[in-house]
Amino acid sequence: MKKTIYMDYSATTPVLKEVVEEMMPYFTEFYGNPASIYSLSNESKMAIDEAKITVSKIINCKPYEIFFTSGGSEGDSWAIIGSAFANRDKGKHIITTAIEHHAVLNSCKFLEGEGFEVTYLNVDSNGLVSIEELKKNIRKDTILVSIMMANNEIGTIEPVKEIGDYLKGKNIIFHTDAVQAAGHVKIDVDQINADLLSLAAHKFYGPKGIGILYIRKGTKVSNIIYGGGQQRGRRGGTENVPAIVGAAKALKIVSDDIEKENTRQENLRNLFVEKALELPYVKLNGILNEKRLSNNINLCFNGKDGEGILFNLDMNGICASAGSACQAGAMEASHVLTAIGLSKEEARSSIRFTIGRFTTEEEILYVVDKLKELTS
Repeated sequence: MKKTIYMDYSATTPVLKEVVEEMMPYFTEFYGNPASIYSLSNESKMAIDEAKITVSKIINCKPYEIFFTSGGSEGDSWAIIGSAFANRDKGKHIITTAIEHHAVLNSCKFLEGEGFEVTYLNVDSNGLVSIEELKKNIRKDTILVSIMMANNEIGTIEPVKEIGDYLKGKNIIFHTDAVQAAGHVKIDVDQINADLLSLAAHKFYGPKGIGILYIRKGTKVSNIIYGGGQQRGRRGGTENVPAIVGAAKALKIVSDDIEKENTRQENLRNLFVEKALELPYVKLNGILNEKRLSNNINLCFNGKDGEGILFNLDMNGICASAGSACQAGAMEASHVLTAIGLSKEEARSSIRFTIGRFTTEEEILYVVDKLKELTS
C-alpha cells in the first residue's frame, strides 16, 4: 500500500493514543450506567464530573454549564432551535451569516418554517462579517445571534469578541459555533461574552460522536432531546462515558500546547501557500494573516477540474477535500466560496488542504510537487 498523506484535518482528526488509553477502562472496566445507584456506576458518574471540570477550566466557565452532545451538529441545533423556541415570547428574529456550517443554516431554515425570521449577513472577500452590518440588522424582536468563531472552509476567524461585547446587556442570546476553532484559538466564553458555544471532539483529536455545548447559567434553552432526565434534565439519553472522557482529555492536550503547535502549523501552512502560488493559475481563497486558522489552506485552481484534481490526489495517497459538498456525483458550488465573491466555476475549481499535528515539511513539499505535476 502507498503511504497516505492526510491533509483533511478540518474534516476529522485521528484520535490521539493518549486519548484512547484514557477511554479504554470505561468500555471494559468502569462500564456502569451513570444513572444507576450502585458503586460501579459511581465511577462513570465521577468520570463525567471530572470531564466537566476539565472542560470548564479550559473555556472558563462553571462545570454545571457544560453539556455533552453527539457532536457539533447537535450542539448547533440545540443552541439555535432550543433558544429560539424558549424565547419566542420575546421575538422571532434571528441573525446569522451566509457562511455558517450547514448545521446552523439548516437549523435556521427549519425555524423559518416555524414562523421565525432569519437575517443572513453577508461577508467580505476574506469571509469576515461586519460589525456595522450586524448593528444595522438588530431589531427590537431580535432574540438570537449565531456567528461562527472560525470558518471551516477558508479558516477565517470572526470578530466574536467584538460581537459579544456589542450584544452584552442587549437581552439577545449570542451563540458561536467554535467547532473549527478548538485547538487553534484560545476559547474563553467570558471574554467573548458567549451565551452558547458548541464544540465537536473529533475536530481536536478526540472520538467521533461526542460534542460539547456550553450553556451560560440563566440562558433560556428548550430541550430538543427528551429522555430519562440525564444531564440535569436538559438532554435525555444515557451518557457516552468513554467518549466524554476522551473529549475532555483531547481538549486538554490541544489546549496545553496550542501556541507551540499553532506556530508550527502556521509555518507549514505558509510554506505550502508560498510554493503553491508559484503556479500561475493558483490563487488563495481568503486572507493569510492572524485572522486565518493556522492549519487552513484553500486554493482556487482557475479553470481546472477540482473534482478531477481530488481524484488524482487520492490516487497518489493524498487526502484533501473540495470546498463544496459532493451530492449525487456532482460537485455543488460551495456556499462559502460564492459568498466571498467567487464564481461557481471558481468555487468548483477550489480545494481545501488542512494540516495537523502529524503533518511534516516533507509531506508539504511532496503534495505541492504533486499538485504541480497533476495540474500542469
